[in-house]
Amino acid sequence: MRRKVMSIKAIGKYLPISARKGRQAVDIIRGKNANEALLAIKFLPNRSAKMVYNVLKSAIYNAQNNKDIKVEDLYVSEAFVNEGPTMKRFKPRAMGRASRIRKRSSHITIIVDNKGEGK
Repeated sequence: MRRKVMSIKAIGKYLPISARKGRQAVDIIRGKNANEALLAIKFLPNRSAKMVYNVLKSAIYNAQNNKDIKVEDLYVSEAFVNEGPTMKRFKPRAMGRASRIRKRSSHITIIVDNKGEGK
C-alpha cells in the first residue's frame, strides 16, 4: 500500500534575521490551521513575523497552485528556522581597537500538509 505524500514546502533563504528571533515567531504557528496561522503571525509586532508570514503565504500558494488543495484543508505540519551564513564586520573602538559585529542570517522552512492525510 502506497501512501500519498501531500506535504508542500516553502523555504525562505538568507533572510536577515537571527535564527533565535525567527524561532520565536515560528513556534507560534506550528501545528495550527493555515488560516489561523496567517492571522496569528500577521499581527505580531516583531520583525521576524513579517518574514515568517511571507514564507507561510508562499507555502499556502504552492499548495493551491501545484496540488489544488484548498486553504481550509491545510495545516502547518512542520516549521523550523536554521542558521544561515554570518557576515562578520568590524567597528572601530577607542584606543585603536576594533570589535566584531556579526550580521546573522537564517533559513526559514515551513511545511504545510493536508488535514486528511497527516492527522
